[in-house]
Amino acid sequence: MISILAQAPDAGPVSLTPLIVIGCYLALLLGLAMFSGKLFRGTSKDYFVASHSIGPFMLLMSVFGTTMTAFALVGSTGKTFQIGVGTYGLMASSSGLIHAACFFLIGIRVWAIAKRHGYVTQIQFFRGRFESSGIGYLLFPILVLLVIPYLLIGVIGSYRVIGPMTAGMFPNVFEATGGSVPPWIIGIVICGVVLAYIFAGGSRAAAWANTFQTIVFMAMGVLAFTLISKHFGGLEAAIKQANGGHLIRTPDEISIAGKFTREIGIHPLTFATYMFIPLSVGMFPHLFQHWLTAKSAKSFKLTVIAHPLCILIVWVPCVLIGLWATGTEAGMPPLPDAKVGAVLSIMIAKLVASPVIIGMVTAGILAAIMSSLDSQFLCLGTMFTNDIVLHNKPKDKYSDKKTILIARGFIIAIVLVTFILSLLLQNVQNVFDLAIWSFSGFGALTALVFTSLYWKGATKHGAYACIIVVASIWMFFFWKSGWGGEYTVGHVMPVAIAFMGGLIAMIVVSLFTKKPSEETIKKFFP
Repeated sequence: MISILAQAPDAGPVSLTPLIVIGCYLALLLGLAMFSGKLFRGTSKDYFVASHSIGPFMLLMSVFGTTMTAFALVGSTGKTFQIGVGTYGLMASSSGLIHAACFFLIGIRVWAIAKRHGYVTQIQFFRGRFESSGIGYLLFPILVLLVIPYLLIGVIGSYRVIGPMTAGMFPNVFEATGGSVPPWIIGIVICGVVLAYIFAGGSRAAAWANTFQTIVFMAMGVLAFTLISKHFGGLEAAIKQANGGHLIRTPDEISIAGKFTREIGIHPLTFATYMFIPLSVGMFPHLFQHWLTAKSAKSFKLTVIAHPLCILIVWVPCVLIGLWATGTEAGMPPLPDAKVGAVLSIMIAKLVASPVIIGMVTAGILAAIMSSLDSQFLCLGTMFTNDIVLHNKPKDKYSDKKTILIARGFIIAIVLVTFILSLLLQNVQNVFDLAIWSFSGFGALTALVFTSLYWKGATKHGAYACIIVVASIWMFFFWKSGWGGEYTVGHVMPVAIAFMGGLIAMIVVSLFTKKPSEETIKKFFP
């Protein structure tokens, strides 16, 4: 097997310093998170939602860190290398506004409802809103199946970051990978560290770890950007030497759409319908759980205001580095689609001379990856415990200790499944495209949460119709794409079709079916 790790440059003896720096970072992260575990109060409520005690700054760092993963750093750099600077417009600029809108319109409202009625998962919210136990059994497997690709993005992203960086470090130990640390070791370490602090303190430990990791990856992103720019002789020189991405190099076209595609790298209809993808934050189960950790509604204020600025700080450097990589002075070798995720690591390895800085920047990328993994692992354990095991059971059937034990057991199972799948699919196409399919499913399902919050007439049968239509459309296009490849329907993103299909199904079916009881309406629309 030809490994992506072999793409790293050969520059003689390879320093172990970057790996040591990463080891120190992981040890520091683990120590901080384990310390936060000492604040754990021992209750299931504290384990799942930190007893609603997280303040504004930690909420911002937790929410932002959770939404930024290999997709934002590794994926955006590789995608820009492929298609050009239009990658920023696809996700970053729209996400800054749409994410903030979702936090304001959805996050604050579900926090208030969930705190008032004791919900710790979004499935509990939907069960109560639509007076249906069955909707949880329909939603649970769908949400799990959509989260797993998101988990894979993170773990596979870690392979594509650490792999090139360690190329040639252990030539006599790992011959099959060109002396690089093999993916299975990387996966065990990354998943093991995340698992350790989730076990220690649940959502409280995750919030502390995410705060630390978010600060780290934001700082390291700016550092990498500054150093690589300096290598080219400054920002202006770096931009001038860039070729602009593969699609920008295609022949001129006569139509307006063709000119837009040539300049930006993306068809205008594709660009417009990408706007549905950032809606995914409205249905992320792990983000829902972070919302519920907030101390008060006022805690959301900083998140709504500062989140777009944080996106700017992270995405601009990564997109520009991907753009600069297309230039002749960057010396980037041709990369197949499955290996463009290594662009950021290769650029750092080629253009940043200091092994310490290489280790620090790589640790920053891992911070972004791990700050999402912990929240996703925890949310799946929370949903399984509360929505499957404890649902319809007497409240005193399981003690807090037993409840937490059940959650931890399911988290271990999910980690093992993710680890095995990541090894089997480590050569999957660009992590950016894999992420888009995960986000597309969640983005389309946002029609469900928005109507449930703002339309009293939304019914149980309408909700079922919405979920089934969205899942069916998503699965059909996912199959048509070759199970995760880049795909559009006449330049329209599938998420737009699935969202509109789900919304229409909700409206039409709700108009002709029994409305919720007055008690439920008063409960959710006080």
